[in-house]
Amino acid sequence: MTNEVKIVNFKIMDFTEQQLERYSRHILLQDVGVQGQGKIMQGRVLIIGAGGLGSPAALYLAASGVGTIGIVDPDKVELSNLQRQIIHFTQDIHLPKASSAARKMQALNPDITVKAYHEPVRAGNIGRIIRDYDFVIDGTDNFAAKFLINDACVMAGIPFSHGGILGFAGQTLTVLPGRSACYRCVFRAPPPPGAVPSCAQAGVLGAVAGMLGTIQTVEALKFLLGLGTLLTDTLLVFDAFTMEFSKLSFKKNPDCPLCGAHPSIVELFDGKPPVCDKEV
Repeated sequence: MTNEVKIVNFKIMDFTEQQLERYSRHILLQDVGVQGQGKIMQGRVLIIGAGGLGSPAALYLAASGVGTIGIVDPDKVELSNLQRQIIHFTQDIHLPKASSAARKMQALNPDITVKAYHEPVRAGNIGRIIRDYDFVIDGTDNFAAKFLINDACVMAGIPFSHGGILGFAGQTLTVLPGRSACYRCVFRAPPPPGAVPSCAQAGVLGAVAGMLGTIQTVEALKFLLGLGTLLTDTLLVFDAFTMEFSKLSFKKNPDCPLCGAHPSIVELFDGKPPVCDKEV
């Protein structure tokens, strides 16, 4: 597969009357129009994590008419999730998150195809899962998964959006493999265990998840449309407590262990990287 957006000449006659009405506010946008909506409808986006970030992403991607949306999550809905994971309802408690999310997305927009994956991403399966998609949204809540998603997407040449939240804060960047810095260019390796508290330990304002997940969704839609400026080589950081946003710019690291000139990470792994017997 390729990570380039397909060029197709869409016409009004390619849409049903219901589709023209459903997506009318997109079609009215000068930069989107019929052509852009057609690109969205041909798009394929994978969301890894049906939680606080994945929930708004899933709903907005479905509402936008993204043709194929994958949702990956091995967990079941818990009561404590409902404060921020808005795609799940009280009656969904104890149900698989991927199924719960897929059902809401399909109900919101019957035109789309939703694929639910009831499994955790691992080195042994992530390549199979991501290969059929144009763009990946990282909605996970642990560093091991985030580094694995980065490594798998870079190796497969699939663009993705990183996102992370804690307390009142959020951060995100978009990676275009081979063209921009990757997650490891900025954060070389996961922090030591216990160095950074999780949301379960430190808490998170529910709406902050919505803010960041929606930004990630906009990045995915801009990529499918081929419009605007993506958050490449840029870490967007915000503090909802003061409502301050800032951008940190950086460049592709030539010494990056994954995408640098002499990579030491040449295969996917779970946890710590394998010991390299070569000096670089």
